[in-house]
Amino acid sequence: MTGHNRHCFTYGSLMIPHIMFEVCGMKPAAVPAVLEDHRRHPVRGEDYPGMVATPGHAVSGVLYLDLPPAALARLDAFEGEQYQRSAVTVVDAAGRQLAAEAYVFRPEYADLLLPGDWDVAAFEREGRQRFELKFVGKRGD
Repeated sequence: MTGHNRHCFTYGSLMIPHIMFEVCGMKPAAVPAVLEDHRRHPVRGEDYPGMVATPGHAVSGVLYLDLPPAALARLDAFEGEQYQRSAVTVVDAAGRQLAAEAYVFRPEYADLLLPGDWDVAAFEREGRQRFELKFVGKRGD
């Protein structure tokens, strides 16, 4: 990684490239990746998930490569107080381990997490449009 750029592992709404572009203001290169010993849960009353450390589970997501500090600052603001950007190690499709940042759900908000896994297909089918209207589609022309 060059300079202070960081890879960012995403596992929810930000896996969708145009949402990531709207949030961070750029179109970073992206590869599939897996984060071991974590689990992605639904968040009560929301269309987005929260991820917590959970031994024996793994989360599949999208790793965005070489994000500059300005893009990470925009992501920090977007993710808000429920999440903490944490250093993680992910595995890409070639089996390489890569250092990355990921937004992990803060323990003090754990009571908002529902049991079971967040349903990516349901988000694509039902939640994505609601999510985009609420979080992305706020800008005028």
